[in-house]
Amino acid sequence: MLMFVRACAGSTGGGFKVSRIVILFRMFHKELAHFIHPRLVKNVHMNGRVLKDETVDGVKVYLGAYIIIFAVSVLVVSLENRDPVTNFTAVAATMNNIGPGLSLVGPTANYGFLSPLSKYVLMFDMLAGRLELYPMLLLFAPTTWRNK
Repeated sequence: MLMFVRACAGSTGGGFKVSRIVILFRMFHKELAHFIHPRLVKNVHMNGRVLKDETVDGVKVYLGAYIIIFAVSVLVVSLENRDPVTNFTAVAATMNNIGPGLSLVGPTANYGFLSPLSKYVLMFDMLAGRLELYPMLLLFAPTTWRNK
């Protein structure tokens, strides 16, 4: 868990922000309460304020995009037939900007043995973790570059 939850809101640290985790837990609690009491009207609160549905939906979409990018990155890096610990922690270390991974990308090793494709994927993960996912995904969206 500590490899993924890294920074507070507004920080330039990588990883999943603590505020998003808090919103997810509160949303989860709200949904459980709704299953028990179907007519219950309950809002997600943070810092004494009610969060808009768009904010909560944005956090859910961010989590989905994070998981998809992480899974695809692990799959691409694993094409080199390295051990799963190396593949998983290489992506986790770069996407969350935590420093060294484990096994072959541990504290006494480096990423030099990886193929260029894996290095490009890990570079994207590093930028996505540091700059946030939405700006990186927007960078590759065709509508961003189209003349209007």
